[in-house]
Amino acid sequence: MSTAPLPPIELLTAPNPVASIIVIHGLGADGNDFVPIARELDLSSVGPVRFVFPNAPVMKVTINGGYPMPAWYDIAGPGQPEDAVGLHASRAAIESLIAAEVARGIPAERIVVAGFSQGCAMALLTGLRHGQRLAGIVGLSGYLPLAPTTAAERSPANRETPIFLAHGSRDGVVAPARAAATRRLLEELGHAVEWHEYPIEHSVSMEEIADLEAFLRRVLARA
Repeated sequence: MSTAPLPPIELLTAPNPVASIIVIHGLGADGNDFVPIARELDLSSVGPVRFVFPNAPVMKVTINGGYPMPAWYDIAGPGQPEDAVGLHASRAAIESLIAAEVARGIPAERIVVAGFSQGCAMALLTGLRHGQRLAGIVGLSGYLPLAPTTAAERSPANRETPIFLAHGSRDGVVAPARAAATRRLLEELGHAVEWHEYPIEHSVSMEEIADLEAFLRRVLARA
């Protein structure tokens, strides 16, 4: 069982946004987690931006002894089947946020889907399958879920969408090898991956924030 999530947190850099960035938090965190990092990003060259920080529902997570916590899907443990039902349920929730931004006047090609750890998994799962071209997909310290079905389920609309992948070489939560496998698979499928590796653990560094800022400026650059 899971409890309904809290409403998303929103941050506007200025009125009348011309782009939106949906930032998906990791396991056990909440929408507040990346608000301070968003405030550090200088996207003034893009114009006003709306950040949307969704909150995951609270559910029992098997790998953590069944303890209830904010999670986008269950994790059973190494070698166990992935929670496809939970993944796709959360994907639907992220899709609804994209649709809400489009309804508020932000074209899909001006929307970036980003995430950290479990949020990275959700950003990749959703972004690659979304039916309209997005501005970019950002995956931090995570991996590609449901990898065997990606080739068949991905949308032609986002086969050329830029993807930013970053990972810590000392990450003890999501093994660097799993992130490297994600990179290889996406590149083999023809996706444009911008890869970054940092000498950090399961976290975000200032260098990473600077690289992310440059990526966002580029994919959201005004014509």
